[in-house]
Amino acid sequence: MPRMTAARAAVEILKREGVSNAFGVPGAAINPFYAALKASGGVHHTLARHVEGASHMAEGYTRAAAGNIGVCIGTSGPAGTDMITGLYSAIADSIPILCITGQAPTAVLHKEDFQAVDIASIAAPVTKAATTVLEAAQVPGVFQQAFHLMRTGRPGPVLIDLPIDVQLTEIDFDPDLYEPLPVHKPAASRKQIERAVEMLNASERPLIVAGGGIINADAPDLLVEFAELTGVPVVPTLMGWGILPDDHELNAGMVGLQTSHRYGNANFLESDFVLGIGNRWANRHTGKLDVYTQGRTFVHVDIEPTQLGKIFAPALGIASDAKAALELFVEVARELKAAGKLKDRSQWAASTQERRATLQRRTHFDNVPLKPQRVYEEMNRAFGPETRYVSTIGLSQIAGAQMLHVYRPRHWINCGQAGPLGWTIPAALGVATADPEGSVVALSGDYDFQFMLEELAVGAQHRIPYVHVLVNNSYLGLIRQAQRNFDIDFQVNLEFENQNSPELGVYGVDHVKVVEGLGCKAIRVTEPDQLLPAFEQAKKLAAEHRVPVVVEAILERVTNISMSGSDIASVNEFEDIATEPGHAPTAVRPLTKA
Repeated sequence: MPRMTAARAAVEILKREGVSNAFGVPGAAINPFYAALKASGGVHHTLARHVEGASHMAEGYTRAAAGNIGVCIGTSGPAGTDMITGLYSAIADSIPILCITGQAPTAVLHKEDFQAVDIASIAAPVTKAATTVLEAAQVPGVFQQAFHLMRTGRPGPVLIDLPIDVQLTEIDFDPDLYEPLPVHKPAASRKQIERAVEMLNASERPLIVAGGGIINADAPDLLVEFAELTGVPVVPTLMGWGILPDDHELNAGMVGLQTSHRYGNANFLESDFVLGIGNRWANRHTGKLDVYTQGRTFVHVDIEPTQLGKIFAPALGIASDAKAALELFVEVARELKAAGKLKDRSQWAASTQERRATLQRRTHFDNVPLKPQRVYEEMNRAFGPETRYVSTIGLSQIAGAQMLHVYRPRHWINCGQAGPLGWTIPAALGVATADPEGSVVALSGDYDFQFMLEELAVGAQHRIPYVHVLVNNSYLGLIRQAQRNFDIDFQVNLEFENQNSPELGVYGVDHVKVVEGLGCKAIRVTEPDQLLPAFEQAKKLAAEHRVPVVVEAILERVTNISMSGSDIASVNEFEDIATEPGHAPTAVRPLTKA
């Protein structure tokens, strides 16, 4: 039997589990693993500037393509604690990433050795498994189990902690004999799906709520086929956006308190039956449950059995992988359609599109400083259906979800539940690493942008091009808007007069200088008619220089974006709504009067 260090065995397993890219920062306690990475070859490593950044890069990499598992690597102590936010983000959104940390020698784990922390205990609540490996011979089995767990049932992250002596110990291991463990996913029964379709068919105004679990299962095509067979309109969740194109005749719009469409909420409130697949009834989607559920029958399909009934009790709950369920949904729907037993939903579907054509938000403003709505309007013009958008949190993300258009799965890549500021830059780098020739466009407010700004240097060093749209009002905009309920505007303004850039006025940080100092390209825009040319130039610069290119749009200081603080029936629009086609020229459906 061949002999090699446990670290080398771990690297060989990574390759046999399909890993080709990793993101991380080396350190003393993980150097044996890095030595094995170099000696083995076959895994491209991207050096991050912050270990949290590496974890978000791994997330972006996983989210960009079916089957991807991002790997992030760090040394002992603070490297592991830095990655906790990435692990939390990953488990919240059912994203498999593997976090590998170095650790002090096993003999001193209990002696408060330098940078020795019980990272497995710290990471346990935000992982499917977190293990400090104490015996070198267990390393292959622990890694084998890690990939099995990440792929089995509800996907999620795993942390493996490797003491330095464990990494260096030689073990018997033959990589050619290694085999991944079979993956288990719960599957619906034919009887369950027949009952669900029977309930749907009995309703008058049904909707399908399509969640991120459909994307995780690589089943968007099946969802679209089922919707088209039955004629039932679809509400994509924020994590499911792109499952069917925004311009599809059965796309009923998004629903929620924040990242929603006027017509999406209106369509939902008219429904009498909801089939949720691969979604978790997130609170910013549902709002107050009495409003959301009143007058509606629910069927819920989810891969995680304990998710069923967690938020509210459905009439029928089905524990199943979304793909397994949708294969049966399509099979049953085909049979019923052939037998002429499916209801005609054309009038109901048409009514959802009538609302889409009448209930729109205004995007066209000529104001200087810019209104953010105009930025998204010009983004719709500049960036086509092939664009992968990446964003995390804030008014920028909320407005983007209300006004941008997404046409393909995995083309809206969003940290849904955790929403950590700073996520966008490293996640975009991970996405662009996974799709190096694709069109990747990130979207940030100024505070999200400043949180992990240093990661732009990673894009410059490793030649990872993408376009980053930075909407700058020098404010914590979402928190300022929330503070209206407390009648305060306190500790949320980022303004100051930058003595080195007086031309900025009170907008503070000179992002153009900082971005250029990190080796990237930047363009500042102050007037509406500059936006489209700037976006076009940014695409050319990214292609030519192979680095991130930032387009900074200087916004008016205060804009309130449409949202509700309670329920989907009472969204405050704040701005004037669209009343003529010129108010929303890039809307999917041209505006018509009700």
